[in-house]
Amino acid sequence: MSFVFVLAAGLVAGTLSGIVGTGASIMLMPVLVNHYGPREAVPIMAVAAVMANLSRVLAWWREVDWRACLAYSLTGIPAAALGARTLLALPAHAVEIAIGLFLIAMVPLRHWLARHQLKAQLWHLAVGGAIIGYLTGIVVSTGPLSVPLFLSFGLTKGAFLATEAASSLGLYLSKSVTFERFGALTPDIALKGLIAGASLMSGAFIARRIVLRLEPGVFRLLLDAIMLAAGLSLLWTAFS
Repeated sequence: MSFVFVLAAGLVAGTLSGIVGTGASIMLMPVLVNHYGPREAVPIMAVAAVMANLSRVLAWWREVDWRACLAYSLTGIPAAALGARTLLALPAHAVEIAIGLFLIAMVPLRHWLARHQLKAQLWHLAVGGAIIGYLTGIVVSTGPLSVPLFLSFGLTKGAFLATEAASSLGLYLSKSVTFERFGALTPDIALKGLIAGASLMSGAFIARRIVLRLEPGVFRLLLDAIMLAAGLSLLWTAFS
């Protein structure tokens, strides 16, 4: 029965993240922590995130800006592996608290980035890839940071969705490989990740029919609500 609940939550998370460009990990992570605990939930989500981003790349393949993807990935991939190694050294209780606080902190930070409307160049993507890649290795999702970075590069609509997903794909692959190398990604955990990822992929293709019809103001409120709810949920689990 738990698999059914995870699949249903993944379908909803995949659909919403396919519309707004991020949020699948933020929405699904509290469900995975509740069912499997933080130690298993993090590598499960890493596998699922690989599949979620792959589905968005497949849905918008012709729109990928490969220059932007390369600039971001060259620094982001090794940084994500380093961050994942750091995560494995942290106590499970600290992982829940760190992820919860990070998601909540992303709400005001995302608004600050949007308000300043900074224009990004390729070298900004490289620097951002290193920083965000390391954070991606530690916490479940850095979409609230990568989204404004790619938008400030001038990408919109399908090009934004495709390029952000293609760039994130490399980071989550790096994170998953690191987990496997250090024994955190067992066959059982990988299977759970594939199950969760399958539902996220289905949601991404559902979202393609309605993507970008969402009003910008509604999108921002939805993203804030998702981050706050997920962050508070993880903190509640950590301290209960």
